Amino acid sequence: MNYDIFNGDADGIISLLQLRLATPQQNELVTGVKRDINLVAQVNANPGDKLTVLDISMEKNIEGVQAALAKGAEVFYADHHRAGEIPDHQNLDANIDLDANTCTALIIDKLLDGQFHEWAITAAYGDNLISKADQLAADAGLSSVQAEQLKELGTLINYNGYGAKIDDLHFHPASLFQSLLKYVSPLDVIADPKSPFIQLQQAYQSDMAEALAIQANHRSPVLSVYILPDAPWARRIGGVYGNLLANQDPNSAHAVLTENADGSYLVSLRAPLNNKQGAGDICSQFVTGGGRAAAAGINKLPADKLITFIDHVESYY
Repeated sequence: MNYDIFNGDADGIISLLQLRLATPQQNELVTGVKRDINLVAQVNANPGDKLTVLDISMEKNIEGVQAALAKGAEVFYADHHRAGEIPDHQNLDANIDLDANTCTALIIDKLLDGQFHEWAITAAYGDNLISKADQLAADAGLSSVQAEQLKELGTLINYNGYGAKIDDLHFHPASLFQSLLKYVSPLDVIADPKSPFIQLQQAYQSDMAEALAIQANHRSPVLSVYILPDAPWARRIGGVYGNLLANQDPNSAHAVLTENADGSYLVSLRAPLNNKQGAGDICSQFVTGGGRAAAAGINKLPADKLITFIDHVESYY
Protein backbone atom coordinates (compact mmCIF):
# COMPACT_ATOMS: atom_id res chain seq x y z
CA MET A 1 0.00 0.00 0.00
CA ASN A 2 1.22 3.50 -0.82
CA TYR A 3 0.17 6.54 1.19
CA ASP A 4 0.18 10.25 0.40
CA ILE A 5 0.23 12.09 3.73
CA PHE A 6 -0.08 15.86 3.47
CA ASN A 7 -1.08 19.05 5.24
CA GLY A 8 -4.55 20.23 4.23
CA ASP A 9 -3.39 23.76 3.39
CA ALA A 10 -2.21 25.25 0.09
CA ASP A 11 1.40 24.21 0.55
CA GLY A 12 0.58 20.60 1.41
CA ILE A 13 -2.03 20.17 -1.31
CA ILE A 14 0.07 21.79 -4.03
CA SER A 15 3.20 19.88 -3.00
CA LEU A 16 1.34 16.62 -3.60
CA LEU A 17 -0.30 18.05 -6.71
CA GLN A 18 3.09 18.57 -8.35
CA LEU A 19 4.26 15.07 -7.45
CA ARG A 20 1.12 13.37 -8.75
CA LEU A 21 1.02 15.42 -11.94
CA ALA A 22 4.59 14.26 -12.53
CA THR A 23 4.02 10.68 -11.35
CA PRO A 24 0.32 9.69 -11.34
CA GLN A 25 -0.51 7.22 -8.58
CA GLN A 26 -3.73 6.14 -6.90
CA ASN A 27 -2.52 6.23 -3.30
CA GLU A 28 -4.36 6.30 0.01
CA LEU A 29 -4.79 9.97 0.96
CA VAL A 30 -4.19 10.95 4.59
CA THR A 31 -4.89 14.59 5.46
CA GLY A 32 -7.12 16.86 7.52
CA VAL A 33 -7.59 20.44 8.61
CA LYS A 34 -4.44 22.56 8.56
CA ARG A 35 -3.87 22.15 12.32
CA ASP A 36 -4.14 18.35 12.10
CA ILE A 37 -0.45 17.64 11.66
CA ASN A 38 0.08 14.36 13.55
CA LEU A 39 -0.84 12.41 10.44
CA VAL A 40 1.84 9.75 10.04
CA ALA A 41 0.58 7.99 13.17
CA GLN A 42 -2.69 7.34 11.35
CA VAL A 43 -0.92 4.94 8.99
CA ASN A 44 -0.33 1.34 10.02
CA ALA A 45 2.61 0.67 7.71
CA ASN A 46 3.70 -2.76 6.52
CA PRO A 47 6.96 -3.95 4.92
CA GLY A 48 7.31 -2.56 1.42
CA ASP A 49 4.78 0.23 1.90
CA LYS A 50 5.75 3.66 0.55
CA LEU A 51 4.86 6.81 2.48
CA THR A 52 5.06 10.26 0.91
CA VAL A 53 4.88 12.85 3.70
CA LEU A 54 4.49 16.53 2.85
CA ASP A 55 4.38 19.80 4.78
CA ILE A 56 4.03 18.49 8.33
CA SER A 57 6.70 18.78 11.00
CA MET A 58 8.90 15.70 11.35
CA GLU A 59 9.42 16.66 14.97
CA LYS A 60 5.66 16.24 15.55
CA ASN A 61 5.53 13.00 13.53
CA ILE A 62 8.76 11.34 14.56
CA GLU A 63 7.11 8.41 16.35
CA GLY A 64 5.03 7.56 13.30
CA VAL A 65 8.06 7.90 11.01
CA GLN A 66 10.20 5.67 13.20
CA ALA A 67 7.42 3.09 13.47
CA ALA A 68 7.01 3.01 9.68
CA LEU A 69 10.75 2.64 9.14
CA ALA A 70 10.94 -0.11 11.74
CA LYS A 71 8.23 -2.02 9.86
CA GLY A 72 10.28 -1.88 6.67
CA ALA A 73 8.36 0.88 4.91
CA GLU A 74 10.01 3.52 2.70
CA VAL A 75 9.44 7.17 3.64
CA PHE A 76 9.86 10.18 1.36
CA TYR A 77 9.62 13.33 3.49
CA ALA A 78 9.58 16.97 2.35
CA ASP A 79 8.92 19.85 4.72
CA HIS A 80 9.99 23.29 5.99
CA HIS A 81 8.80 23.14 9.62
CA ARG A 82 10.75 22.24 12.77
CA ALA A 83 12.29 18.85 12.12
CA GLY A 84 14.01 17.88 15.35
CA GLU A 85 16.61 15.13 14.96
CA ILE A 86 16.24 13.52 11.54
CA PRO A 87 16.74 9.72 11.66
CA ASP A 88 19.66 8.29 9.72
CA HIS A 89 17.94 5.42 7.92
CA GLN A 90 18.43 3.90 4.47
CA ASN A 91 14.66 3.89 3.86
CA LEU A 92 14.21 7.58 4.68
CA ASP A 93 14.58 10.22 1.96
CA ALA A 94 14.37 13.49 3.92
CA ASN A 95 14.14 16.80 2.07
CA ILE A 96 14.00 19.40 4.84
CA ASP A 97 14.67 23.11 4.40
CA LEU A 98 13.96 25.42 7.34
CA ASP A 99 14.64 28.66 5.45
CA ALA A 100 11.90 31.17 6.33
CA ASN A 101 11.61 32.11 2.67
CA THR A 102 10.77 28.68 1.32
CA CYS A 103 7.86 26.27 1.55
CA THR A 104 7.37 22.59 0.85
CA ALA A 105 5.99 23.17 -2.64
CA LEU A 106 9.17 25.06 -3.57
CA ILE A 107 11.25 22.15 -2.26
CA ILE A 108 9.24 19.81 -4.52
CA ASP A 109 9.56 22.31 -7.37
CA LYS A 110 13.35 22.01 -7.18
CA LEU A 111 13.21 18.22 -7.09
CA LEU A 112 11.02 18.26 -10.22
CA ASP A 113 13.21 20.85 -11.99
CA GLY A 114 10.33 23.33 -12.18
CA GLN A 115 8.05 21.00 -14.12
CA PHE A 116 4.91 22.57 -12.60
CA HIS A 117 6.43 25.87 -11.58
CA GLU A 118 3.22 27.91 -11.73
CA TRP A 119 1.70 25.61 -9.13
CA ALA A 120 4.76 26.08 -6.89
CA ILE A 121 4.40 29.86 -7.19
CA THR A 122 0.72 29.53 -6.25
CA ALA A 123 1.70 27.60 -3.12
CA ALA A 124 4.28 30.24 -2.19
CA TYR A 125 1.57 32.89 -2.40
CA GLY A 126 -0.75 30.71 -0.33
CA ASP A 127 1.96 30.28 2.33
CA ASN A 128 2.27 34.10 2.49
CA LEU A 129 5.70 34.21 0.88
CA ILE A 130 4.49 37.18 -1.13
CA SER A 131 7.84 38.80 -2.00
CA LYS A 132 9.35 35.43 -2.91
CA ALA A 133 6.35 34.52 -5.05
CA ASP A 134 6.32 37.93 -6.75
CA GLN A 135 9.96 37.47 -7.73
CA LEU A 136 9.36 33.92 -8.95
CA ALA A 137 6.37 35.07 -10.99
CA ALA A 138 8.38 37.88 -12.57
CA ASP A 139 11.29 35.54 -13.31
CA ALA A 140 8.85 33.10 -14.94
CA GLY A 141 7.58 35.84 -17.25
CA LEU A 142 4.08 35.97 -15.80
CA SER A 143 2.17 39.21 -16.18
CA SER A 144 1.10 41.19 -13.12
CA VAL A 145 -2.48 40.08 -13.77
CA GLN A 146 -1.46 36.41 -13.87
CA ALA A 147 0.59 36.83 -10.69
CA GLU A 148 -2.43 38.34 -8.91
CA GLN A 149 -4.55 35.41 -10.09
CA LEU A 150 -2.08 32.90 -8.67
CA LYS A 151 -1.94 34.90 -5.45
CA GLU A 152 -5.73 34.78 -5.09
CA LEU A 153 -5.94 31.07 -5.86
CA GLY A 154 -3.15 30.26 -3.40
CA THR A 155 -4.85 32.31 -0.72
CA LEU A 156 -8.19 30.56 -1.36
CA ILE A 157 -6.72 27.05 -1.22
CA ASN A 158 -4.96 27.98 2.01
CA TYR A 159 -8.14 29.51 3.42
CA ASN A 160 -10.00 26.25 2.85
CA GLY A 161 -7.65 24.39 5.18
CA TYR A 162 -8.44 26.39 8.30
CA GLY A 163 -11.00 25.12 10.78
CA ALA A 164 -11.26 23.17 14.00
CA LYS A 165 -12.83 20.21 12.20
CA ILE A 166 -13.54 19.04 8.67
CA ASP A 167 -17.15 20.26 8.92
CA ASP A 168 -15.84 23.83 9.16
CA LEU A 169 -14.28 23.56 5.70
CA HIS A 170 -15.93 24.09 2.33
CA PHE A 171 -14.01 21.16 0.81
CA HIS A 172 -12.33 18.21 2.46
CA PRO A 173 -8.62 18.75 1.63
CA ALA A 174 -8.44 15.33 -0.04
CA SER A 175 -11.43 16.21 -2.24
CA LEU A 176 -9.96 19.61 -3.09
CA PHE A 177 -6.68 17.95 -4.05
CA GLN A 178 -8.50 15.50 -6.32
CA SER A 179 -10.49 18.32 -7.93
CA LEU A 180 -7.34 20.35 -8.62
CA LEU A 181 -5.43 17.36 -10.00
CA LYS A 182 -7.34 17.79 -13.28
CA TYR A 183 -5.48 21.04 -14.00
CA VAL A 184 -1.88 21.12 -15.25
CA SER A 185 -1.77 24.87 -14.64
CA PRO A 186 -3.38 26.88 -11.82
CA LEU A 187 -4.46 29.41 -14.44
CA ASP A 188 -6.70 26.69 -15.87
CA VAL A 189 -8.46 26.41 -12.51
CA ILE A 190 -9.31 30.10 -12.58
CA ALA A 191 -10.49 29.92 -16.19
CA ASP A 192 -12.86 27.00 -15.53
CA PRO A 193 -16.23 28.19 -14.12
CA LYS A 194 -16.87 24.65 -12.82
CA SER A 195 -13.69 24.53 -10.71
CA PRO A 196 -13.70 25.12 -6.91
CA PHE A 197 -12.35 28.65 -7.48
CA ILE A 198 -15.64 30.57 -7.62
CA GLN A 199 -17.16 28.87 -4.56
CA LEU A 200 -14.04 29.50 -2.48
CA GLN A 201 -13.79 33.09 -3.72
CA GLN A 202 -17.35 33.91 -2.66
CA ALA A 203 -16.98 32.18 0.72
CA TYR A 204 -13.67 33.92 1.42
CA GLN A 205 -15.10 37.36 0.70
CA SER A 206 -18.03 36.73 3.05
CA ASP A 207 -15.85 35.46 5.91
CA MET A 208 -13.26 38.22 5.49
CA ALA A 209 -15.97 40.88 5.74
CA GLU A 210 -16.91 39.46 9.16
CA ALA A 211 -13.27 39.53 10.32
CA LEU A 212 -12.65 43.09 9.15
CA ALA A 213 -15.47 44.28 11.38
CA ILE A 214 -13.59 43.10 14.51
CA GLN A 215 -11.51 45.69 16.41
CA ALA A 216 -8.10 44.85 17.87
CA ASN A 217 -8.23 43.49 21.41
CA HIS A 218 -4.62 44.53 22.08
CA ARG A 219 -2.24 46.75 20.16
CA SER A 220 1.35 47.77 20.84
CA PRO A 221 4.26 48.85 18.62
CA VAL A 222 5.31 45.21 18.17
CA LEU A 223 2.06 43.20 18.40
CA SER A 224 -1.62 43.40 17.48
CA VAL A 225 -4.08 40.82 18.81
CA TYR A 226 -7.54 40.16 17.37
CA ILE A 227 -10.04 37.84 19.05
CA LEU A 228 -12.70 36.22 16.86
CA PRO A 229 -15.79 34.41 18.17
CA ASP A 230 -16.48 30.68 18.35
CA ALA A 231 -18.03 30.42 14.88
CA PRO A 232 -17.26 28.46 11.70
CA TRP A 233 -16.50 31.61 9.69
CA ALA A 234 -13.98 32.72 12.31
CA ARG A 235 -12.22 29.34 12.36
CA ARG A 236 -12.01 29.41 8.57
CA ILE A 237 -10.68 32.94 8.17
CA GLY A 238 -8.29 33.21 11.14
CA GLY A 239 -5.09 32.10 9.41
CA VAL A 240 -5.47 34.02 6.17
CA TYR A 241 -6.66 37.06 8.11
CA GLY A 242 -3.39 36.91 10.03
CA ASN A 243 -1.53 36.88 6.72
CA LEU A 244 -3.49 39.91 5.54
CA LEU A 245 -2.67 41.83 8.71
CA ALA A 246 1.00 40.87 8.44
CA ASN A 247 1.19 42.28 4.93
CA GLN A 248 -0.54 45.50 5.97
CA ASP A 249 1.97 46.17 8.78
CA PRO A 250 5.22 44.28 8.09
CA ASN A 251 7.05 45.68 11.13
CA SER A 252 4.65 44.19 13.68
CA ALA A 253 3.73 40.70 14.81
CA HIS A 254 0.06 39.75 14.59
CA ALA A 255 -1.98 37.19 16.48
CA VAL A 256 -5.48 36.15 15.50
CA LEU A 257 -7.22 34.20 18.26
CA THR A 258 -10.44 32.28 17.73
CA GLU A 259 -12.49 31.22 20.74
CA ASN A 260 -12.81 27.45 21.19
CA ALA A 261 -15.97 25.89 22.61
CA ASP A 262 -14.14 25.09 25.88
CA GLY A 263 -13.11 28.74 26.44
CA SER A 264 -9.54 28.33 25.22
CA TYR A 265 -8.17 30.04 22.10
CA LEU A 266 -7.03 28.77 18.72
CA VAL A 267 -4.02 30.98 17.94
CA SER A 268 -2.48 31.99 14.61
CA LEU A 269 0.73 33.97 15.11
CA ARG A 270 2.57 35.79 12.34
CA ALA A 271 6.07 37.11 12.88
CA PRO A 272 6.76 40.57 11.45
CA LEU A 273 7.36 40.19 7.71
CA ASN A 274 10.48 42.29 8.09
CA ASN A 275 11.76 39.97 10.85
CA LYS A 276 10.56 36.49 9.95
CA GLN A 277 11.77 34.54 12.94
CA GLY A 278 10.62 33.28 16.31
CA ALA A 279 6.96 32.41 15.76
CA GLY A 280 7.52 28.66 15.97
CA ASP A 281 9.77 28.96 19.01
CA ILE A 282 7.23 31.15 20.82
CA CYS A 283 4.27 28.89 20.11
CA SER A 284 6.23 25.74 20.94
CA GLN A 285 6.52 26.99 24.52
CA PHE A 286 2.83 26.13 24.90
CA VAL A 287 1.61 22.54 25.08
CA THR A 288 -0.42 22.50 21.85
CA GLY A 289 1.78 24.94 19.94
CA GLY A 290 4.20 24.66 17.04
CA GLY A 291 5.02 25.92 13.58
CA ARG A 292 7.82 27.59 11.70
CA ALA A 293 9.85 30.77 12.06
CA ALA A 294 7.49 33.07 10.17
CA ALA A 295 4.12 31.57 11.09
CA ALA A 296 2.96 29.33 13.89
CA GLY A 297 -0.02 28.52 16.06
CA ILE A 298 -1.43 27.07 19.25
CA ASN A 299 -4.44 24.77 19.09
CA LYS A 300 -5.64 25.36 22.63
CA LEU A 301 -4.27 28.35 24.55
CA PRO A 302 -5.95 28.48 27.99
CA ALA A 303 -7.67 31.82 28.51
CA ASP A 304 -5.62 32.46 31.64
CA LYS A 305 -2.43 32.13 29.55
CA LEU A 306 -3.33 34.91 27.12
CA ILE A 307 -1.36 37.59 28.98
CA THR A 308 1.61 35.21 29.21
CA PHE A 309 1.42 34.63 25.47
CA ILE A 310 1.30 38.37 24.75
CA ASP A 311 4.26 38.92 27.08
CA HIS A 312 6.26 36.21 25.32
CA VAL A 313 5.61 37.71 21.89
CA GLU A 314 6.37 41.27 22.93
CA SER A 315 9.51 40.24 24.79
CA TYR A 316 10.78 38.41 21.71
CA TYR A 317 10.16 41.19 19.21
